[in-house]
Amino acid sequence: MRLIILTAILVIVSAAPTRAQENIPSRVELSFNRYYTVEEMADAMRRIAEAYPELVELRSIGKSLQGRDMWLAIVNPKHGIPHADKPAMFIDGNIHGNEIQGGEMVLYTLWYLTKAYGNNDHLTELMDRCAFYLLPIENPDSRAWWFENIASPHSPRGNQRPYDDDGDGLFDEDGPDDLDGDGSITQMWKADPDGEWIRDRFDDRIFRRVEPGQTGDWTRLGQEGIDNDGDGRINEDGTTAEDMNRNWPGGWKPNYVQYGAGPYPLSAPETRAIANFVQAHPNIAAFQSYHNSGGMILRGPGANYRNDFYSRADARVYETIGKMGETLLPYYRLMVIYRDLYSVHGGEVNWAAESLGIISFTNELWTAAKYFQRDGSTDEDRMWTWRDKLDFGQTFTPYTEVEHPQYGRVLVGGLNKWASRNTPTFMLEEECHRNFAFTMFHAEQMPLLKFGQCTLEQLGPRLWQLTVEVENESAIPTRTDVQARNGIGRRDVLELALGEGARVITSGSISDRRDRTIDEVSFEPARVLLDRGVPGQGRILHRFIIEADEGFDGTVRYSSDWALDIEESVSDLVDRSPVR
Repeated sequence: MRLIILTAILVIVSAAPTRAQENIPSRVELSFNRYYTVEEMADAMRRIAEAYPELVELRSIGKSLQGRDMWLAIVNPKHGIPHADKPAMFIDGNIHGNEIQGGEMVLYTLWYLTKAYGNNDHLTELMDRCAFYLLPIENPDSRAWWFENIASPHSPRGNQRPYDDDGDGLFDEDGPDDLDGDGSITQMWKADPDGEWIRDRFDDRIFRRVEPGQTGDWTRLGQEGIDNDGDGRINEDGTTAEDMNRNWPGGWKPNYVQYGAGPYPLSAPETRAIANFVQAHPNIAAFQSYHNSGGMILRGPGANYRNDFYSRADARVYETIGKMGETLLPYYRLMVIYRDLYSVHGGEVNWAAESLGIISFTNELWTAAKYFQRDGSTDEDRMWTWRDKLDFGQTFTPYTEVEHPQYGRVLVGGLNKWASRNTPTFMLEEECHRNFAFTMFHAEQMPLLKFGQCTLEQLGPRLWQLTVEVENESAIPTRTDVQARNGIGRRDVLELALGEGARVITSGSISDRRDRTIDEVSFEPARVLLDRGVPGQGRILHRFIIEADEGFDGTVRYSSDWALDIEESVSDLVDRSPVR
């Protein structure tokens, strides 16, 4: 009989349509084979919010230095539980102005979640129990600059606060100049019989450094520009001041230790606006920030002296989520910031993890290993094949001669601002979707609670012992170890409300049902504050000693900032086990 049933199931499954291959239609058509300006991004978010009013609330959480709105979307079914009463995930991008694809990653998340609700069971269930706070652009001024002005793959990075880099009393007066008019900051080269470089004899786009002791024909002058302020230096005082990923309270160090830190933590209005929002929403249990590039899934600490903020218990959670990221994201690696990359003081995800206790990741989007995917290896020849045969030369500006006021005749050209770091447009949607899938796995790991086996035992006349088990099916605990050890956030609450004539005499935690002693609660035994909450994929046991007549009833409730509250009557809980 079992074989017959199994055969029938297999026939039904094989005959069913393969929904994973279907396109879920959206009420808003967006393309993810292109990048969006600040205005286009805001318009896309507005159109999604208008098309899905039952799911999306759009709000400005603050203004940038230049007065641009910082648009955040709250994704939560409005017919259900309010977003502030559900565990939530905060996702942002584009904290560095040049790292533009972080914005597209977050916009894709908004677009896909809204079209999936009611059409994909998995994501619908996730949105019913979790909320999402989505901020595509943290640094709107520098994103606007990147699109509208000259830029490189690496700049502008910080915000647009005027800053006197060279100490001459003037601000931003000597940045790079677009000498060849291509819209990008490329390189300058000067013919020099004592130079250290030669041009490749087969491909004159390529300059190669000569061996030690040999003499070349060219000197590399650096980024294109002139001495605009007459101080004998070039490009020494350009735009951007605060590096907004060095401006957070967690482990912040001043500017002389780490350039771009700003005069004090949260000195940038953009970082301050984000911090105010996050701190006003203690239900945020998961945090993701998108940067570029290198194919990295980064977690803290940013400096070795902050290792104590990451206990073994919390590190196991990071490992669980990060390793799934390595599976979902080809050529990405799970890394610890200070150990595997470099030291970061005052980073955003370090602040979220260490000051607030939130499980937080930074994804460094895109890796050159994806150019040629068979083995993930890259070298200069393969990179030029990519640029010529797959990108059709769009990322290179041919060298042209320019008369330079300081250097005389120079060559200007080379790789333009689209040449690296940002995902090629024809590969962008896949990069968006894979990173979206990783964040959905992260969101799934936010605490999911239920009552386990609960028992009621009579100890004597009008004396009862109720043992309550609370289980967490997900990897993230209701309170991380760093929260428990440092008193961060509100403690979880386990309450037993009894009817008239009944009372809780005492209560306490136990580690095993067979325990005959309890770790007694000294204050309010019917309303227990729990520092450590319920561990990830674990349970807690708590025992109440009750004075009541036979047949009494009451309600057990467990509340946590990071999980949906659960509540059930004593009679329903113990129906699973007989009264002894």
